[in-house]
Amino acid sequence: MDLSLYIAKRYLFSKKTHNAINIISMVAVCGVAIATLAAVCTLSVFNGFQGLVSDMFSSFDPELKITPAKGKVFNPKTDVFLEIYSLPEIESISETLEDNVLVKYKERQVPAVMKGVSDNFEKITHIQDILYDGEYILEDEINYFAILGIILANNLGVNANFIYPLDIYVPKRNVQVNLANPLAAFNIEPAYIGGVFMVSQREYDENYMLVSLDFARKLFEYDEEVSSLEIKVKPEYSVSSVQKKIRQLLGDEYEVKDRYEQQEEAFKMMSIEKWVSFLMLCFIILIAAFNIIGSLSMLMVDKQKDITTLRNLGADNSLISRIFLFEGWLISAVGAIIGVVAGVLICLGQYHFGWIRLGTIEGAFAVDTYPVIVEWRDVLLIFVSVLIIGFLAVLYPVRYFSKKLGI
Repeated sequence: MDLSLYIAKRYLFSKKTHNAINIISMVAVCGVAIATLAAVCTLSVFNGFQGLVSDMFSSFDPELKITPAKGKVFNPKTDVFLEIYSLPEIESISETLEDNVLVKYKERQVPAVMKGVSDNFEKITHIQDILYDGEYILEDEINYFAILGIILANNLGVNANFIYPLDIYVPKRNVQVNLANPLAAFNIEPAYIGGVFMVSQREYDENYMLVSLDFARKLFEYDEEVSSLEIKVKPEYSVSSVQKKIRQLLGDEYEVKDRYEQQEEAFKMMSIEKWVSFLMLCFIILIAAFNIIGSLSMLMVDKQKDITTLRNLGADNSLISRIFLFEGWLISAVGAIIGVVAGVLICLGQYHFGWIRLGTIEGAFAVDTYPVIVEWRDVLLIFVSVLIIGFLAVLYPVRYFSKKLGI
């Protein structure tokens, strides 16, 4: 062990001549520990909310989604797509066709996004888990059914199993509007309300409705075309490796997105908020680290006899300065260790017991308690950041006081 580091460690844990130095050192350690604890808890809560949002989107978004880079639709029956269908890594593929429609129920009419899905759509996503009312049914021998987002259903004033159907309006392709009879320019089909889903994401709950793929093709006037292919990967394979493989097969004409890329804006915003908060917490840690300066300056005065003894034994000014530099760094290290351990324990307690609640009314939010996920990369980043900030914070002051005191 380096001699200066060894002496600094002895100074940190030994009793000082003046009790005030011990108190100031403890205050400095506590300041760094509390700031570190706050950083661990804050980033873990951000991770928790990100995980919560990811779980919500996973109920509706597929693991992988293929869409055309240009245009709305494409033919999935070409050779390259038949090759994708035969990939051993893929568990299931759902064909989807979506576009904007006008939905009318009695006197109410609302614009919406109608998404036609094939029969295996419930194997691709967790649609059964987000059904708020009714059942997942898209068609029977006689009628077509629609599954509506909860806000969309509320705006129309409908619920599952209403007696009267919805009327869905879609502009006919390549037909000009006749002002004398504007309805002639629309395809109009009825669909009964099979169920209502709730993703707890406004984008889906307010705008989307699910129908069968045949019904969507009938309204949109398509034969085999789809707007996307939604893919579920077998559990034993990596989604990223399958994504890369499909991209190599399709080239630049198609986009292959995972769940995070499908909701890139939402996750990017959460990531920005997380790291801006981390930078602000680093500034707080820096302020807490400056408390160490007071402890070091008093320690230098207190240890003048020791400094004289070390000089007589042959120690130069550089070694003596490093002793107090390492002393300040060790205070930061002890505070960082205490803060990290306490922060992780609090987060684990919150995860298992839900100590801190989001509100007083149960069920008012998507979750009742603050979600937390401890990611060890974040913990390591915080720990290293505290050590670096603590070392840099005392670097100049130690050199300044060393010259001032003739060290």
